[in-house]
Amino acid sequence: MNLTLKVWRQKNADEPGQFVSYQAKGISQDMSFLEMLDVVNESLMTEGQEPIAFDSDCREGICGTCSVVINGAPHGEQKATTACQLHMRHFNDGETITIEPWRAKPFPVIRDLRVDRSAFDRIIQSGGFISASTGGAPDANAIPIPKPDADTAMDAAQCIGCGACVAACKNASAMLFVSAKVSHLGVLPQGKVEKDRRVLAMVNQMDKEGFGNCTVTGSCEAACPKEISLDFISRMNRDYAAAVVKSAWNQS
Repeated sequence: MNLTLKVWRQKNADEPGQFVSYQAKGISQDMSFLEMLDVVNESLMTEGQEPIAFDSDCREGICGTCSVVINGAPHGEQKATTACQLHMRHFNDGETITIEPWRAKPFPVIRDLRVDRSAFDRIIQSGGFISASTGGAPDANAIPIPKPDADTAMDAAQCIGCGACVAACKNASAMLFVSAKVSHLGVLPQGKVEKDRRVLAMVNQMDKEGFGNCTVTGSCEAACPKEISLDFISRMNRDYAAAVVKSAWNQS
């Protein structure tokens, strides 16, 4: 396959960027999208040019670092697929592919296709954990958990924190990400103790980071490579409203 790539090149968040065209020649249909970028970068370095900067790690669809917008869609148009697991057989010979970074103010560009997603880390640090006393770990079956609750928690825990929901949303909302992190802990017995404090802290931190509000367009769910449901946003909104009322009552 021979392809034309229109790649966003930008030195850092303070300098303007632009699309630059590159030729990707002799690409195998069995390559992943990131392998194709590796081949292009090898050609660029052979010619003495700067390689295209992009993030990757596991290349197994579980770490969320392969965050690029491909032809206008986060991770590409293949449903429930991360960029690292998107294969070139889904493109046509001679096609022009546009590649750019996440577009959101809370995700400033580091270089080219790499963005700083540490805003997500700060949201997690604000409350996305369960406090536990030090000591020996309890037995896994010490606290019985109903299967429906366990299934709901596992569905939410599939979120890999890639930020595709933010990139797809016209408001750059992080509600799907935050609701998944709040819900997968909040439905379990171990996490219910800090449920109110957690949802208040994480939503407040999300707002502080500058993410937009949810207007329920569903673009986040459609772009999510792990197909996290919008139902978790509804759950988080209910939990948040209840926590606000309890907090006001306790202060009165």
